[in-house]
Amino acid sequence: MCAIFRREVRSYFTSPIGYIFLAAFYAYSGVMFANYSLESGYTRLDSVFSALLIIIIVLIPVLTMRTISEEKRTKTDQCLLTAPVGLGSIVVGKFLAAFLIYIIAIAITGVFAVVVSAFGTPDWNVVVGNIVALALVGGAYIAIGIFCSSFTENQIVAAVISFIALIFVSFLSTIGNLLPFEWLTTVCEKVSFGERYYSFTYGLFDFSNVVFFLSAIVAFLFLTVRVLEKRRWG
Repeated sequence: MCAIFRREVRSYFTSPIGYIFLAAFYAYSGVMFANYSLESGYTRLDSVFSALLIIIIVLIPVLTMRTISEEKRTKTDQCLLTAPVGLGSIVVGKFLAAFLIYIIAIAITGVFAVVVSAFGTPDWNVVVGNIVALALVGGAYIAIGIFCSSFTENQIVAAVISFIALIFVSFLSTIGNLLPFEWLTTVCEKVSFGERYYSFTYGLFDFSNVVFFLSAIVAFLFLTVRVLEKRRWG
């Protein structure tokens, strides 16, 4: 797993993907921070964190599109599938590499909190809770992106499938409101990634939301392993 992790991290910086992801995230988050906090003199960062959900939905498919699809395109997946290493280790190694790049990106929110502390006293418990939430939802999105990448050898197709999937899971509550059955609306609200993430931005740290996102990460990584197992024995 360590070898896979190191190789994947290196690949993000030997190709433009890592730089594009970080630059785009920093640019967008900087604009949101300037708009919602600096210009208005607002020391709370809840609006900034709420706005960041949109950019990670757009950018994470770019981060994950090559994780497995590129291996299939270049046929190096055959080497991985026959290597004396568990498929779980391969998938987790790729996940941790993408997650590390993501953590480097969202670390900028800690800088934002330090900046606003010069003008007031932010609620650090809420700030830390929001950063944890951003890490959790990003981890779940990365797991979904890797899962989507396992279905095709075309990176663009993988990115598009991931983007559609992330839009769907993020706004399930909105979809649920259009359904005629109240119980379906309730179910959609409960499993909506967006609803669970936004509850953190409101200052509500619900441990069940932490469990939900961790379960989503495990579930989609497990499904990715199953897809690779089918390919190995297919």
